[in-house]
Amino acid sequence: MRVTLLDLLSRPREHDRIVCIDGATELRFGAFRTRTLRAAAVLRRDAARRYALCIEDPYEFSCALFAVLAAGKHPVIPANTAPGHLSELAGHYDAVLYDLTPLVPSDTPYSDDVAAVEALDRSLPLTLYTSGSAGTPKEIRKTLAQFDAELVTLDRQWGAAVAGATVIASVPHHHIYGLLFRLLWPLSDGRAFDRATCVEPTQLFARVAELGDTIVISSPSHLARWPQLAALEALRPAPRLFFSSGGPLSAEAAAHYTAALGAAPIEIYGSTETGGIGWRRRGGADGRGSNPGNPGDDAWRPLPGISVDAEEDGLLKVRSPHLGHAEWHRTDDAIVLEADGRFRLEGRRDRIVKVEGKRVSMPALEARLDQHPYVAQAALVAIKGGTRERLGAAVALSADGVQVLHRDGSAALAKILRRYLAQYVDLVVLPRRWRFVRVLPFDSRGKLPAAAVLAMFSPDPLMPDVLAELIEGDAVVYDLRVSPRLRHFSGHFPGFPILPGVIQVDWAVRFAQRHFAQVRDFQSIDKLKFMLPVRPGDAMRLTLAHEPERHHVQFTYQLDGRPCASGRIGYGAGA
Repeated sequence: MRVTLLDLLSRPREHDRIVCIDGATELRFGAFRTRTLRAAAVLRRDAARRYALCIEDPYEFSCALFAVLAAGKHPVIPANTAPGHLSELAGHYDAVLYDLTPLVPSDTPYSDDVAAVEALDRSLPLTLYTSGSAGTPKEIRKTLAQFDAELVTLDRQWGAAVAGATVIASVPHHHIYGLLFRLLWPLSDGRAFDRATCVEPTQLFARVAELGDTIVISSPSHLARWPQLAALEALRPAPRLFFSSGGPLSAEAAAHYTAALGAAPIEIYGSTETGGIGWRRRGGADGRGSNPGNPGDDAWRPLPGISVDAEEDGLLKVRSPHLGHAEWHRTDDAIVLEADGRFRLEGRRDRIVKVEGKRVSMPALEARLDQHPYVAQAALVAIKGGTRERLGAAVALSADGVQVLHRDGSAALAKILRRYLAQYVDLVVLPRRWRFVRVLPFDSRGKLPAAAVLAMFSPDPLMPDVLAELIEGDAVVYDLRVSPRLRHFSGHFPGFPILPGVIQVDWAVRFAQRHFAQVRDFQSIDKLKFMLPVRPGDAMRLTLAHEPERHHVQFTYQLDGRPCASGRIGYGAGA
């Protein structure tokens, strides 16, 4: 039975109802309520008004959130708990909560002597922050009533489909999607959420096997990566539903889940400002797995109670109970409305740049690239060089694109995609720099920060330019460009610069440590060979082959298909 967030602590509910599952331990509502209200009593006496909640544990965070609200105070939820981020927000909070244990013991049992409390004030504020995917993160203040309105919408659409299922999540709770789907929705519905965060497929498989009846709250980055790392067909019992938000899920990833589990994930479209706006499920027209539709159909349906329309300039406007007012809210997303009430996203209008004096819509170019069979998803970024601005293209490759990259290399693949784009846009605005990966650098919120994409093109005077990075099982392949600007060429040798061999070894170890945690316990380098000199401007391919049973990673560099250098990185006790 659903209880509103306003009544969560005041309305009677069975004290033995499971709230959270921690491994084999079940944390129940009575203990949750007791711990929360005792913490609220302590906070009520504190002079601080605004509390930054920097608690990674979802159960502890839930207790702290409702303790702050029950104390009549203002929760502030930073996008992350990094010291630099908290420093930037210093004027937005009075105190930080890292843990409730100093206020009340962590193993507080259920007690029936906790005083009854009134319903929470519907106007109580909560502050969140946007992801910064289109620029600087922005402060967004919402009321508890707005979150309740979102839960009503979710229950109208999927309440029956999720009833009784335990929530497993790969996303954190510091953003609106994770907060709503991972914590607030199950708390309101009386469903349990898993305390663990399942980022790796091995974790997901283990928790699904142990918990049985589940739904999974995830992001496009995790959902796209999991099929590459594990056979989804072996995920049993299959979760009832997968949810995804933070960005579009590629048609290729949706097809993987449809083929392996019978249905694609349900994608949620919205923002921190607007809350949920629409949803889609490629290959499942009703969002519940039946009535298969077109897997390639990328149109969105408005959520129940949400009205959408297009402004004269094509930008989406939305009217929603999640907004806290009855007016139309204009967004920066361009749409095309369908006759049946669905809509298609055409990209953000605030991402217009000038290249050689010509206005270029980066979303339009991204959408065009996404249609190429070698591309799963593309992201463009403006790169400033002197007085000019150029475009860089970061491309997550499809399976066909990976094959072409392996066979022909990154330069040839970039040429193919440039020729393709040249059919639609002026040559002078084509991306000049390209980076190829299997998955784009989404953050833990499922967002793709502009800064993370730009970092893929940022020069490092001590490292090569990474043109492509692909993970294939226990092997990683890098296409590298040895920039002439590298400091390593200074004095080695005058008149005929050559990259030192020790630098090649250092790069191999550094890149291996990015992907294989065991290599952080680096012990030795064996079987080292150098066959060809490496000059400024050379393009190299580095292959890292992990053999965990032998406690080593084999590395091989190639120049134009010829072996250049090789060796073996040993780690741990077996090195």
